[in-house]
Amino acid sequence: MIRLENIDKSFEGESGTVVAANNVNLHIEKGKIFGIIGFSGAGKSTLVRCINLLERPTKGKVYIDGTEITSLSKKELRAKRKKIGMIFQHFNLFASRNVYQNIAYPLKYRGKSKSEINKKVNELLELVGLTDKIHAYPSQLSGGQKQRVAIARALANDPEILLSDEATSALDPQTTKSILKLLKELNAKLGITIVLITHEMQVVKEICDQVVVMENGEVIEQGDLFNIFAAPREGITREFVESTSNLSKIYELIEEKRAVVQTKAGEFIIRLRYLKRNASESLISYISRNYNLDANIIFGNIELIGDNPIGGLVAIVSGKEEDIYAAIRFLKDKGVGVEVINNGVLA
Repeated sequence: MIRLENIDKSFEGESGTVVAANNVNLHIEKGKIFGIIGFSGAGKSTLVRCINLLERPTKGKVYIDGTEITSLSKKELRAKRKKIGMIFQHFNLFASRNVYQNIAYPLKYRGKSKSEINKKVNELLELVGLTDKIHAYPSQLSGGQKQRVAIARALANDPEILLSDEATSALDPQTTKSILKLLKELNAKLGITIVLITHEMQVVKEICDQVVVMENGEVIEQGDLFNIFAAPREGITREFVESTSNLSKIYELIEEKRAVVQTKAGEFIIRLRYLKRNASESLISYISRNYNLDANIIFGNIELIGDNPIGGLVAIVSGKEEDIYAAIRFLKDKGVGVEVINNGVLA
């Protein structure tokens, strides 16, 4: 549905040339929810604006559904853009127009009749769950309701692609979840391809099928969501993944020499990372029984990515050293990542 080939985008600033995108190549399949994540200044928002040519690339080609839109005339581009909706962090609603009028605006622009507009607006309000707010003004709406209006307006032209540029960043966690749930439902009902820009890995984890990680204008890692979470290769990707888990707290506890992580001779602190899609066995119970070990789980973070369990545990394991190492070999053979954080008394 979307193909970016060798995209460069640079701006001239007071201090010289700023490179926002550097030789970016992406293929986004039809009907997928595709996440682009990076810290502020990584170039992700600029890149998403290159998809609909709100920002024209300095170099490279953009294809939408097989058509190279970077070579289209202005008139042809306007027609193609009608099939690309976009929502933003700050909603961009008309403050002086009510919900109905905000959603109707792009339909009026296309010259639709009053009856066609009325029918479409009511269908969209039903779709986003705001039928009771049809005459309300933006100032009378919550942040989540404003974003639902913005989504309805973005869907007015029946787009095949929806670009979401930090659309949940201004919302509280509960409202963010409701908006992400809505986007997932729209993807399933309409088959719409969604490109989601964010700096929060939790957002990506909630709904995305695939993800790319950007840093300094470059794509440094990409893959399906499970593999990115299970085995991140780059440091920044690991940092994003760790931000959704409490497992990394173990290093802070050890540094602070907290009582919960004080160990004696014969006790190991280990961290387990589930790396395979079939890692749903009761492995801690198994190694305790079969290797004569005691395992005290300090904390864990197990969840589902799609239908696949992912996450890990931090535990203090005690027993004979040879039995502990035999258990570690068993776990690794099962596809579990094992990190021995400490294998004796902490200093």
